[in-house]
Amino acid sequence: MRKYLIFYVFLCAILFSILKCSSTDAVSTEKIKTSPPSKSNIVKTEEKLQKDKEEDKRTKETQPQDIPSKDVSQVITPQQEYNEEEASSLLEEAMDVYQDAQHAWERGDFDTAITALDEAYSLILKVKLPPDSPLLQEKDDLRLLIAKRIQEIYASRLVTAGDNNRTIPLIENKHVLKEIKSFQTKERKFFIEAYKRSGKYRDIILRELQKAGLPEQLSWLPLIESGFKVRALSRARALGLWQFISSTGYRFGLKRDRWVDERMDPIKSTRAAIKYLTELHSIFGDWTTALAAYNCGEIRVQKVIKTQRINYLDNFWDLYVNLPYETARFVPRFIAALLIIQNPEKYGFELPEPDPPLKYELVSVNRPVKLSSLAKAIGVRTEELVELNPELRHNSTPDYDYLLKVPVGFGDKVLAKINSIPRYIPPQATYIVHYVRRGETLSTIAKRYRTSVRAIARLNRLRRINLIRPGQRLKIPVRGTYIPSYRTYRPKYKLGEKVIYTVRRGDSLYRIARMFNTTISRIKKDNRLKSNVIKVGQKLVINSGKPKDAIVYKVKSGDTPYDIAKKFGMSLSELLSLNGLTSRSRIYPGQELWVIPKKLP
Repeated sequence: MRKYLIFYVFLCAILFSILKCSSTDAVSTEKIKTSPPSKSNIVKTEEKLQKDKEEDKRTKETQPQDIPSKDVSQVITPQQEYNEEEASSLLEEAMDVYQDAQHAWERGDFDTAITALDEAYSLILKVKLPPDSPLLQEKDDLRLLIAKRIQEIYASRLVTAGDNNRTIPLIENKHVLKEIKSFQTKERKFFIEAYKRSGKYRDIILRELQKAGLPEQLSWLPLIESGFKVRALSRARALGLWQFISSTGYRFGLKRDRWVDERMDPIKSTRAAIKYLTELHSIFGDWTTALAAYNCGEIRVQKVIKTQRINYLDNFWDLYVNLPYETARFVPRFIAALLIIQNPEKYGFELPEPDPPLKYELVSVNRPVKLSSLAKAIGVRTEELVELNPELRHNSTPDYDYLLKVPVGFGDKVLAKINSIPRYIPPQATYIVHYVRRGETLSTIAKRYRTSVRAIARLNRLRRINLIRPGQRLKIPVRGTYIPSYRTYRPKYKLGEKVIYTVRRGDSLYRIARMFNTTISRIKKDNRLKSNVIKVGQKLVINSGKPKDAIVYKVKSGDTPYDIAKKFGMSLSELLSLNGLTSRSRIYPGQELWVIPKKLP
């Protein structure tokens, strides 16, 4: 106990001495602060301040320019330089300033908009980020957004009343001169023919461009894209005047079905192209970059822009060397074409008179007929109707409401004749779709479908036959004696009317007669056939109709062909023959079958 008492006293003594020293220091400090300064102390203080200033000056000269020159101990190391909260705040401020610029531009205050964008750009340049910062993408996206908006504002300010041509700068650099030379020599015939064809469609295109307020120079874009051929098809499966691939066409409202492909419609495809070009111009801010994106897609151009290592405004000619070859050529080719059209004599051209614009009237039809049959009925050339309606995939009208273009003055004749013309059924696809499974090869797939590797590769345009992947979609050519079932055709015609049938592989007059509930002799008589020989692709007129004394029976769940035949007093062979079925055919609930009742059910 005594030991603990001694230890406690000793500890208290130590604590008392510490507290005494602290209080003494505080008192002495207070005395120094409150006591009036002596003359000698003032002199010493001024000397010390002068020394401190000189030392600060030397320190500032040795410090980096972007580090505040307060004290050497305040120098920020690279590890301490990055402040995520401060960087995020700067980016938010830059975005707010950008939005102010956007509002100013919408009001038409271009100067304020440009000033605000410059301020926003200076703010993001202050943001210093390490390579692994999550804010890096946000900074880069904002930089691109500001740069594109500045370009777009400057481009819009170039437009003067009644003159949109200045929005696409006609630069005559070495790349453009190279394309001019190509048009002067090996592509001269193509250029002249395309220019001549332009007359058919350019009035339509100009009218739509003027409505949208876009540069009239864009009306010459189809010369480079398609040579003004409405059915031009590229290796990349781009189709029509404006060369839309199916996905982009669908994105901008171009319909594509069994009957029509609106990518080949001059008016509808022009409107879709204008929507696409307007969107691209709003993204990139200048027409040259927008046109490059039109050729290869905006994603590809954006990727090239993002790989730029410099923080200045992106320009097409800066991107030129990094773009795909065809895209890189596309813009200078277009500029070269504009220069030649603007001043043909300068470049050694004597351009022909363009073809006259197409003239037509619209007629609403809803019956599928071949244009050749319709042309014959109304007394015009088939080529006229085909040229006016290039979007019709089989040169036939669809089986739904459709506005058909016909020569001026022939609208009433079409309405008077169309119901007397045989209906047309377009050919079915000659392939089926197969999705590759794991472990499959083209050889095993070809064997399964009784076709060849070469046929599959050719149909799918495969460059290397040993490279297919699980899930890949392949078209497999149909072979053998596949015959579509009767129900495939039944809804497509009405009783008592004519149908134009296209002969398929494996067809015979016997099978066709069964399919349409008619006879071989009637088919031969209607088509003036001297024998039973028919060819694949041959067109036959089929007079379909209701079998004598027949009624329609709708199959119910659990029915079999034998039960149905027995119910109506028919033999099984009679029922099957009447409906174009075989002993192996399947029937399903809801299916409609012909029956000739010999007794009441």
